[in-house]
Amino acid sequence: MSYLGIEQSLTGRRWLGPSVELDRAAEALMQQTALPSPVAQVLARRGVPAGEAESFLAPTLRDLLPDPRTLKDMEPAAARLLGALAKGEKIAIFADYDVDGGTSAALLLDYLAQLGHHATLYVPDRIDEGYGPNVPAMQTLARDHSLIVCVDCGTLSHEPIAAATPADVIVLDHHLGGETLPAALAVVNPNRQDETGDLGHLCAAGVVFLLLVEANRQRRETGAPAGPDLMAMLDLVALATVADVAPLVGVNRAFVTQGLKVMAARARPGLTALADVARMDTAPAPYHLGFLLGPRINAGGRIGKADLGARLLACRDPNEAQAMAEQLDLLNSERREIEEGVRAAAMAQAEERGFDAPLVWAAGEGWHPGVVGIVASRLKEATNRPAIVIGLDGDEGKGSGRSVSGIDLGAAIQRLTAEGLLLKGGGHKMAAGLSVARDQLDAAMARLSDLLARQGAAQLGPRDLTLDGTLMPGAATVALIEQIDTAGPFGAGAPAPRFAFPDVAISFAKRVGDSHLKVSFGDGMGARLDAIAFGAFDTALGGALENHGGARFHLAGRLELNQWRGRTSAQLRLEDAAPAAR
Repeated sequence: MSYLGIEQSLTGRRWLGPSVELDRAAEALMQQTALPSPVAQVLARRGVPAGEAESFLAPTLRDLLPDPRTLKDMEPAAARLLGALAKGEKIAIFADYDVDGGTSAALLLDYLAQLGHHATLYVPDRIDEGYGPNVPAMQTLARDHSLIVCVDCGTLSHEPIAAATPADVIVLDHHLGGETLPAALAVVNPNRQDETGDLGHLCAAGVVFLLLVEANRQRRETGAPAGPDLMAMLDLVALATVADVAPLVGVNRAFVTQGLKVMAARARPGLTALADVARMDTAPAPYHLGFLLGPRINAGGRIGKADLGARLLACRDPNEAQAMAEQLDLLNSERREIEEGVRAAAMAQAEERGFDAPLVWAAGEGWHPGVVGIVASRLKEATNRPAIVIGLDGDEGKGSGRSVSGIDLGAAIQRLTAEGLLLKGGGHKMAAGLSVARDQLDAAMARLSDLLARQGAAQLGPRDLTLDGTLMPGAATVALIEQIDTAGPFGAGAPAPRFAFPDVAISFAKRVGDSHLKVSFGDGMGARLDAIAFGAFDTALGGALENHGGARFHLAGRLELNQWRGRTSAQLRLEDAAPAAR
């Protein structure tokens, strides 16, 4: 049954409210804990019993950090790394070119540097080399290094790792594993097929952090001096966890909660410089990690120098960090321009094919490989369908895909690769990369569409908007929002609570930029609340609210704190609206 009777909102969505059972659970939680109703709703939705509410609202690594040794190959991996350190061996770090790869590499570079070892960093060029280890690079590294550590890649790299003789290879990854593992000394990956999957929500940086925990433990067991302060490295783990859209559940909540505190201290020159060029003037929050810092670090791997992000994050010289941050900021601006051109073309092509298919896809000549993943995300968001975007060059196409909740894109891509319809492919449930021969493109996409249809992708309608309850404008205070935030951090796998403000009158509406809208609204009893709707004019939402003509509306969205010129106020991140029946 729809919530507030909204079967089709201004953005075409049905509104759904909490179930009777959830409301009862939230009411019981509220009575037992004296928490505000909105906080109790979040805890009830997460299945948190009253007795665990206090610890849930203050997640700590002490309570949530798993024993690293529960992951296969963890002990020999840490032992080999420490052995190489003790003997002064040359160590190379082979990293993916995205935020998770860059932060994973920076964690290892920082840890080793604090122990007096300067490792070699190698990040492949996205266009010339593609994702993951390749034979020439691994052979070159193996000639000069006795240990190669692959981070955020390597689980499916059988041939390149076999070619890395005589060096030992350690893989620290989180991407979906195949039926067999490469011939590495150790493959530490919670998504190996022989793992339980209990830690499958970790990003690669989380796996690397666990390795460093194990390394410090092994050092203590041998009587060595205390190792580097790992708590000070949680800013990198938090950044990777949010930017890689890892579910904010379990230990990931503690990683992000504690990592944001570390980041706020501005002790890491690379992140401080990046925050400054991104014009961050408030305490870091998950939003900043995902939408301000992450894209700038990614820009180096997308259209610039592949290792720039990792080098920035590991940099200890403020002047060098400032120069690299400014370079990444420029590259990010260039990336946005390239992305917009590809987005418009891909959207038109996908629309011509139809948005109601199990798979939405587009392919274009010369589309930059560095932006196809972002454009795939845009297509997915617009259609609520798994999406693939491919850039064609010569006889081959390289693409990226993004999925929606409940549809495992990584497994489908892996099956296509096994069937020979893709030259290369891999990933996880929500994101994947692929290479395909031009003459196999249509057949591969048809087969992928069929596989996704079997998972139910064809039955997906417009996304419903799930709401946690109703509020009046006067109840949306700074104090309430601060209490709600203790139930976070919010993000993938842990959505922020959304509330409806029923039957309110708009007192102010102003377009901001090309597509955004600022409004103020009230309930007629003196209380008012400001709201911002990003991309409002991309749908009917913007025009209807801007030209409200005195009509009353139900408004829905997420509460947030707005900080401006030293003043903190409550604000609604407006996501949807519907006319109020009179």
